[in-house]
Amino acid sequence: MTISRRRFAQLLGAGAAAAVARPTLTLARAAAAVAPVRHAGIIRLSSNENPYGASPRALKAMTDAFGIVNRYPDEHANALLEAIAQRDSVRTDQILLGDGSGEILKLCADAFTGPVEKGPAGTERGALVVADPTFEAILYHAQRNRARIVKVPLTPTYSHDLPKMLEALEGGLVYICNPNNPTASITPKGEVRDFIAKVPKKTIILVDEAYFHYADDPKYETMMPLVADRPNLIVLRTFSKIYGMAGLRCGYAVAHTYTIERLRAYQAWDSVNVMAMVAAEASLGDPDKVKEDSERNKETRTFIVEELSKMGFSTIPSQANFIMLDAKRPVVPLLATLKNRKIEVGRLFRPMTNYMRVTIGTKAEMEAFLAAFRESTTPATS
Repeated sequence: MTISRRRFAQLLGAGAAAAVARPTLTLARAAAAVAPVRHAGIIRLSSNENPYGASPRALKAMTDAFGIVNRYPDEHANALLEAIAQRDSVRTDQILLGDGSGEILKLCADAFTGPVEKGPAGTERGALVVADPTFEAILYHAQRNRARIVKVPLTPTYSHDLPKMLEALEGGLVYICNPNNPTASITPKGEVRDFIAKVPKKTIILVDEAYFHYADDPKYETMMPLVADRPNLIVLRTFSKIYGMAGLRCGYAVAHTYTIERLRAYQAWDSVNVMAMVAAEASLGDPDKVKEDSERNKETRTFIVEELSKMGFSTIPSQANFIMLDAKRPVVPLLATLKNRKIEVGRLFRPMTNYMRVTIGTKAEMEAFLAAFRESTTPATS
């Protein structure tokens, strides 16, 4: 069914107005009122999206923004920068907005990886050092830049092997995804802090905290406070996960002002659209939605892990909105079987060829996954 832009605005406005006009309407019910888009009944547990959608405040902000799409987004960029700066206790000139965190990853690869090249202030372009496995996007961009890529296997507890990553550094960029994608595991805060303190200034450290809001292990913490004293540290965040804005594309980097300017030199002008900006700012003003979605994720994650355990399957301890499941068999045929049952889960992540990444959806979606998984893993009887 085709929906006009005006009709889309009316639908958004109706949902947001209901949330404002009826204080007794919970965020869960307001989110449920915005029905998720399905294609031919497929349940998508493949991209680590928030199944509960964006904040009603974000929906209202986007509705209001239809009247300003004829204007460039400068003032809204400034407003979002101010909101982020206040929330994260940094200055606005330490923040770079991006078209999702994906754009920031590309900018980091463009600025800091490639054939070894001396840069200002003792920095160098050079190799990319990453954990194996980790989120692959930055590897793709570094390969395009003809950079040498060094992959360091995770430890037996699925943490980044930071001592070995330190030994592999040679300028360029080191990437730490924490919590890590696809394993959902964390690297303890003390180890990360010690690593950052030891990395030579000529190497840029990129800490990707896309799943920061889901982590509640006492051994985990953000590295944001270290930015002030570490010119070679970049911390990356996104509105795609807990804030439910994956389709809008908005992320940001926090770093030393000089480092931000180095990234900005590779960025297209006004790469973030006004709809994403106003929605992001409104989302920052709705911490209760973040807390509620984090709690629902944890509750449903506990449910699915316990049910899988009853079936004899284990998962890596998760601090994110997905799990990494040991399927005990090559996962590629299993992915295809689940897809035939209209359940989409994560792709193959080498070298973990027997593991399956499953996004935590709603309780009903996880029950559907369990049913399909049982059918797919139970031997047929004659």
